Amino acid sequence: MKETYSLKEKYKQFLMILIPIFVTQIGIYSMNFFDTMMSGRYSSSDLAGVAIGSSIWVPIYTGLGGILLSITPITAQFLGAKNAKEVTFTIIQGVYIAIALGISIIIVGSFALDPILNGMNLESRVRMVAEKYLIALSFGIIPLFVYNVLRSFIDSLGKTKVSMVITLLALPINVFFNYLFIYGKGGFPALGGVGSGYATAVTYWLITIIAAVIIHKRPPFSTYNVFRRLPSISFPKWKEFCKIGLPIGLSIFFETSIFSAVTLMMSEYSSVTIAAHQAANNFASLLYMIPLSISMTLTIVVGFEVGADRFHDAEQYSRLGIFTAVTLSIISGVTLFIFRDKIALLYSHEPAVIQQTTQFLAFAAFFQLSDAIQAPVQGALRGYKDVNLSFIMALVSYWIIGLPLGFLLAKTTDLQAFGYWIGLITGLAFGAVTLFTRLVYVQKKIYSPHAKWQRSRS
Repeated sequence: MKETYSLKEKYKQFLMILIPIFVTQIGIYSMNFFDTMMSGRYSSSDLAGVAIGSSIWVPIYTGLGGILLSITPITAQFLGAKNAKEVTFTIIQGVYIAIALGISIIIVGSFALDPILNGMNLESRVRMVAEKYLIALSFGIIPLFVYNVLRSFIDSLGKTKVSMVITLLALPINVFFNYLFIYGKGGFPALGGVGSGYATAVTYWLITIIAAVIIHKRPPFSTYNVFRRLPSISFPKWKEFCKIGLPIGLSIFFETSIFSAVTLMMSEYSSVTIAAHQAANNFASLLYMIPLSISMTLTIVVGFEVGADRFHDAEQYSRLGIFTAVTLSIISGVTLFIFRDKIALLYSHEPAVIQQTTQFLAFAAFFQLSDAIQAPVQGALRGYKDVNLSFIMALVSYWIIGLPLGFLLAKTTDLQAFGYWIGLITGLAFGAVTLFTRLVYVQKKIYSPHAKWQRSRS
């Protein structure tokens, strides 16, 4: 990361950070993509079981993992202020809290999983796959959280290509173990969708070990001596993580959990409908990697500029990111709508699943514009460390507007399961508008040059 003096320089640096992040996100998401696709080709029941399991796991991971996302803006601002000592201390404390979070989830999950699944009206095969998939995945929870911390450190230094290389190395390994465990190759038993959970857990361990070795031995990461001295746990630093990270986690939780809630509420429908919903949602989530990657990039560059008190530069980066996201979303939305029939064939050979997946994908095309605004805006706000109102806006958008509307349409109209998707589209659109309004306020009223002058006088 370095100071830039023109829009051309900013866009060049923005792309240099963005492109590796995007490739990394695609790689990480591809693990879930191949889990879903390969499980679906085993059977629709296995696909539905993985869908239910993922719907339980994803909100928990993203919600609690949001605490760890606070490390990126904290570290970026320390880097902008050239405070290396605090950077090192922040990363070590992040690793500690990551381990604590992972252990807590495993303990709570061992007691809560059966009651949650028993409360759902699932076919016996679907329930079995969901339960065993989550148990298999739990072996990789701790390394996954630790990797998130290590990756935040790597990316905050602007070295996003390193994260990209790690992910690209891990992806073929994940697919290879999927092949062994799902279909029972190489002497392993055929575990179906459950096998994808074990394959993913193995992959999480690998990427964490690789990241740790690189940070320990390779400059510029090694100059921070992250693993050479291990300070004791600092609860004040954990409190700082929670102060920034909990609102981030809650905001992400409200967004991801609404998709999970919809999947769980669809348990009243057939396994075909659940499988089709999951397939369409899986591909729509793949396209979401574009605005998400832009969001992560904005957190880094905006945080860096804010830490250096260059508020005008931070605002310029925000505009660049949002413009790029909107342009790409229009292209991806049109592409998704045109080729939805061919996309559905990737997930299943069953005609009924293909037909419903195609219909769900038509609705998914409308997600793109709202995602292109709300995700980058959230990333910019995190760079400013402005996170408290974002989770309230997310709560209102998704749970007070989106989900109730979807439930109403599903229960009182002929739309049935598709009604939930219309509710999701409405909630995402409302969230995009309110978050954008908040960003404008933050930039004009709090972090404008005039506001900086006023603070310097007080």
